[in-house]
Amino acid sequence: QVQLVESGGGLVQPGGSLRLSCVASDRTFSMNDMAWYRQAPGKEREFVAGISRGGTTNYADSVKGRFRISRDNAKNTGALQMNSLKPEDTAVYYCNAVLSNVAGRNDYWGQGTQVTVSS
Repeated sequence: QVQLVESGGGLVQPGGSLRLSCVASDRTFSMNDMAWYRQAPGKEREFVAGISRGGTTNYADSVKGRFRISRDNAKNTGALQMNSLKPEDTAVYYCNAVLSNVAGRNDYWGQGTQVTVSS
């Protein structure tokens, strides 16, 4: 069964940078719209950034100017470059994407990767 696999989380000091990656485990699937969400302890999951297959992007106000979402359609991968990180960015980050093949299309979530911003 196809999965979304995230990587790149970790511990970083305030002001630092991290790059998250997301890849579909089965390359026979095409990645359509994809997005990153995050969930901090005790809070609901929230939208961070999204990108269409054609490259149109949108961002939560809290990350505009600091985060950049990108994708490589040929490799079925997506990424989230996070700069100027703040303690309030600490959360589990999830990749979300619509994957499709000849059998149809479905919405998928990755397992999540922890990002901790702390001195």
